[in-house]
Amino acid sequence: MIKSTGYAAQAADSGLAPFSFERRDPGAHDVQIEILFCGVCHSDLHTVRDEWHNAIFPVVPGHEIVGRVTAVGSHVKKFMVGQIAGVGCMVDSCQHCGSCDEGLEQYCENGFTGTYNDPEKQTGGQTYGGYSNNIVVNENFVLHVSEKLDPAAASPLLCAGITTFSPLRHWKVGPGHKVGIVGLGGLGHMGVKLAHAMGAHVVLFTTSVSKKADALRLGADEVVISKDPEQMAAHLNSFDFILNTVAASHELDAFLVLLKREGTMTLVGVPEFPHPSPSVANLIFKRRHLAGSLIGGIAETQEMLDFCAEHGITSDIELIDIQDINQAYERMLKSDVKYRFVIDMASLTKEKKAA
Repeated sequence: MIKSTGYAAQAADSGLAPFSFERRDPGAHDVQIEILFCGVCHSDLHTVRDEWHNAIFPVVPGHEIVGRVTAVGSHVKKFMVGQIAGVGCMVDSCQHCGSCDEGLEQYCENGFTGTYNDPEKQTGGQTYGGYSNNIVVNENFVLHVSEKLDPAAASPLLCAGITTFSPLRHWKVGPGHKVGIVGLGGLGHMGVKLAHAMGAHVVLFTTSVSKKADALRLGADEVVISKDPEQMAAHLNSFDFILNTVAASHELDAFLVLLKREGTMTLVGVPEFPHPSPSVANLIFKRRHLAGSLIGGIAETQEMLDFCAEHGITSDIELIDIQDINQAYERMLKSDVKYRFVIDMASLTKEKKAA
């Protein structure tokens, strides 16, 4: 077993604190990674505070992982020691159901294994995530990260990047399309960058006038203040696709009526409380679609990373020490970050020196 250190929540109200644990030794098909950077996702906060009522304590969160390969199993063919690699939201799946056979492991019909807070098949224990110094993962769930990408700024691509890339790809966003992005946070700012790089005309919807300049800098062609009825009305029946990244409960009809006939709005944020039910008439009379999307499969995640390397796309980040994670959570709740916190895992050594 490999001695590991990280930060964990011991209970929903405990906050994160130093934690020592063990990971399995690499098996024949495993890759061992020294974690260099780990992005901070809102899902991490939901889990450690047990807001989804499924936390298995202690929880070591983190599923936006970039690091360096330090060991590989005897049958590993895809990775070599020294390479930069990534791990996203999944570390395993059944690998034999219809969804897995199609490369859609995120929809595994037997349930994928999350990078943290899930039972680990190999040991019978539980998975611990990227707020730690190392991780061991089956090579089929490890991604290549191009050296063209800054590794710190690339780490949020493993969740925020693929969560927005997958629906844009699935609904074939490209040149000639008018695409709306609702919300300019960790997900929304990636949606703007990716849709722009795909050649779409991008409109950012926000409630904050102060975000207009940033949205234009990130690649939006237009910015609409969604609480202004006149600005919203000017875009009725005009969008091919809308990617709604907002995780707070809100009125969906305000955006559905902006879709063209047969247009689609896809939701990628899971609200704490359900959205008010949209009007069925707004769907029926224009044959509009209201859909959802969950991260992406491994092959699509690799496609996204390669696309980002080709187009020079990374997340806008604020680099923090692991010791500041609890304060970062409070700031994240206030949307006081542009646009993703990333933990420099080298800061874990400060704990060792202080001990």
